[in-house]
Amino acid sequence: MRAGPGIAVSCAGTGVFVSPPALPMRRVVLFIVVASLAAPCVAGAQIYVKRDERGVLVLSDRPLGEGAQTFEVPRSTAVRVTRAANPSNAARYADVIEQHASRHHVRPELVRAVIQVESGFNPYARSHKGAMGLMQLMPQTAADYGVADAYNPVENIRAGVAYLRALLDRYSGNEELALAAYNAGPGAVERYGQQVPPYRETRDYLQKVRGRTGGTLAAAHAPVFVYKVVDVIDGRLIPRYSNVRPSSGPYEVVRSFN
Repeated sequence: MRAGPGIAVSCAGTGVFVSPPALPMRRVVLFIVVASLAAPCVAGAQIYVKRDERGVLVLSDRPLGEGAQTFEVPRSTAVRVTRAANPSNAARYADVIEQHASRHHVRPELVRAVIQVESGFNPYARSHKGAMGLMQLMPQTAADYGVADAYNPVENIRAGVAYLRALLDRYSGNEELALAAYNAGPGAVERYGQQVPPYRETRDYLQKVRGRTGGTLAAAHAPVFVYKVVDVIDGRLIPRYSNVRPSSGPYEVVRSFN
């Protein structure tokens, strides 16, 4: 599709190239977004914008790597991601996901679903609101969890899963409310009386995540406790752990989680 002098729009993902003096960046992006609405091949997609080493402005419907800005096309039905996950990236981060999901007692399939919906497993994804990386960490969340580089997949997943765990604890293990807070912020959930906010984006977000976790999200449930009992065997102190509270004798609660 030819959009005008000096601007080439590609539906195949090869990009849009504009020489530096052609148009200011904001006007170019606005033009491409408007043009894309009339082009079925890219309607509902994101536009990635970056200047290359020669100063040429590059716009594409495919990720352009670190440093690129992302602009959502209006009327897109997607929240942030509009394409299937990159299978190679999904496999590449499987061990990191399992490690941190296990550490924080979060279902790994839930973590994978969040990453799919948030970024499509693109570690360089950046939303127009400033959310960054695989789990789309907002700058304040990244700072709260000590993330030095939000585009580092290991750091991003570590902090994203820890934040998700904190939200699950806040809402007594209710995955639906935790995810609503992950998308819209805890303040929005509180404003609506500990309910999912009636935002279309948030409800679409929950539907997308639910569809990638077998169609269900866990409701609130009672916390699980881990009890420690010390037995004396042959003069040695041997600790024993159980999720069943001992009926007699001294014991210690060493862990509580949902």
